[in-house]
Amino acid sequence: MLIRVDPSRTEPLFAQLASGLRASIVDGRIAYGERLPAARQLAADLDLNVHTVLRAYRMLRDERLIELHPGRGAVVVVRLGHHTALAGAIHDLVDEAKLNGIGEPALVELIRAAYR
Repeated sequence: MLIRVDPSRTEPLFAQLASGLRASIVDGRIAYGERLPAARQLAADLDLNVHTVLRAYRMLRDERLIELHPGRGAVVVVRLGHHTALAGAIHDLVDEAKLNGIGEPALVELIRAAYR
């Protein structure tokens, strides 16, 4: 699992981590029933505070993507993987937005408006 966080970005680290994990669940890199790394291990791997990882995990739990089991870790509880067409469309959309000079906040707002 390859997740990157960038402290120089304005987006909080926990949100960056949650976003990376969410994308991995949606595109099937992390499958239904798979355990996520222990919070302490992931924090050490990414050079983050363990509370940052736990906050990202709680965010994904609140979205009902994972379940948290104290002492046993986090487990993916949705079958979203293998949406390769969706993942590809998202990457194409982001690439197109970058080519046209549309920033992330504007793109996100366009998506929200279309989703409504």
